[in-house]
Amino acid sequence: MSPNPEGESYEFSESEEMEGCGAVACCDPHRASHRFMVLGFICFLSFGSYFCYDNPAALQASIENDMHVNKEHFMFLYSWYSWPNVVLCFFGGFLIDRVFGIRIGTLVFSVFVLVGQVVFALGAYYGSFTTMIVGRFIFGIGGESLAVAQNTYAVGWFKGNELNMVFGLQLSFSRVGSTVNMNIMQPIYAQFTKIFNEPAGQSHKVLGYSLLFAGLFCVLSLVAGLFMAYFDKRASRILRKDEAKTGEVIHLKDLKDFPMSSWLIFLICVTYYVAVFPFIGLGLVYFQAKFSLDPALANICNSLVYLISAGASPVLGILVDKTGKNVIWLIVAILFTLGSHIVLALTFISPFIAMSVMGVAYSLLACALWPLVAMIIPEHQLGTAYGFMQSIQNLGLAVVSILAGKIADSSGYLILEVFFSGCLCLALLSTVALYVWDATKGTGLNCSAKERELSKLKKEVMKDATTKDNEQEPLMWQPASGKDDFAAARSPLRAATAAEIRSRFLAKVGGTYLQMPESYRTSAFVYPHILR
Repeated sequence: MSPNPEGESYEFSESEEMEGCGAVACCDPHRASHRFMVLGFICFLSFGSYFCYDNPAALQASIENDMHVNKEHFMFLYSWYSWPNVVLCFFGGFLIDRVFGIRIGTLVFSVFVLVGQVVFALGAYYGSFTTMIVGRFIFGIGGESLAVAQNTYAVGWFKGNELNMVFGLQLSFSRVGSTVNMNIMQPIYAQFTKIFNEPAGQSHKVLGYSLLFAGLFCVLSLVAGLFMAYFDKRASRILRKDEAKTGEVIHLKDLKDFPMSSWLIFLICVTYYVAVFPFIGLGLVYFQAKFSLDPALANICNSLVYLISAGASPVLGILVDKTGKNVIWLIVAILFTLGSHIVLALTFISPFIAMSVMGVAYSLLACALWPLVAMIIPEHQLGTAYGFMQSIQNLGLAVVSILAGKIADSSGYLILEVFFSGCLCLALLSTVALYVWDATKGTGLNCSAKERELSKLKKEVMKDATTKDNEQEPLMWQPASGKDDFAAARSPLRAATAAEIRSRFLAKVGGTYLQMPESYRTSAFVYPHILR
């Protein structure tokens, strides 16, 4: 028996794992240092997919010129990435929960990402825009499902331990991939143009070489997936995680039992992100046209959202961890993003300012939004819940990407900005509705960090009390709800009702010793001493 940092004791189920390297803190799954080492691999799971996701945005002018397409057709590269995930992302989460498991599922989706990027590059090399779209379709099958797997890993390793910060950090690493893409792909394209010196009319081959180079980052993500499979299997064996499972499994019909707050979270997700990702996809040409930036500066400005979020996400994640109040932070993030779009649309103030503010707001929203799902959905349903969230998001992105391209071609960027602002207004209304719902139902989504800690402590105390009561002789009296632990079922932020006070009293003294006539069980005032 050995003490852990919290002062509790545990047994090493695999003694050989605790010898040699296993005895070092960073190799011991019981220790926080090991969890944070594993977090590095979790973060790199999506590095390659995010790097390659915005390859079209970084090479927008080159793709339009080399493949002879307009903006509407160019946005097909984003919409056809999103279309498969309208369904497959949900089923990806379901497959993680029910079929593959988290380890094999992660590897399968990583392979799809790599194959899709290779097909995308080959389509460019051979001058086939249709093949490029097929490649993006295959890439999309794995990309968003891989994000679901990443979120599931994060919750499995860090639920109850700095989860907001962890989501912020993994977003940061993902956006480092996007930022690096935005800033190196155009120079790489220019360098390959000099190296291969393709004749006129064959420049699409250089585009193919550039995209194939980007595929190397997908290999990096696949390697991270292999390491995660090893570490997760090892930790499950040592910590006996399989023995701690409830045995419950997700069923498709469970979707109808998701609480109203989860659907509001899904709606916030889609209405917010459709105002960010499609805008970045079209932003390069926008900044060149309206603000007269050269291609290099336009690329830097367009990547600012990702660059800022890469540094700000961990800090903002810690901030949300320390303060709580996730819903309030959501409102703040949406308001700042809306303000950024309005400034870009109606003024000629340097776009670097608005994009920097949008980057901070984007990071804040991600840190506050994604952990909310883990607060209201049971752990055995998390993969499906995150998958469904990604599915709805991708449905919105697929539709809005096409609409954004049409609006930019036919009506210009001013009308496009008005459209994005309207989406953010819907996100704001949905967040206000979530705030009202949480305040009414007491779901605890907007609790402060101290209130959540107190709630967790109360649940642990009631759980211990319930365990002790179950070891004694069963009581003749049971609460009307049929639940022994009525206190755990109600919000700790809401004052107890008279019926709950009465039930608590009866649970303590036992129905064997106190049986009141039915006519007297309708009011707590038959026990006036309780109310003092």
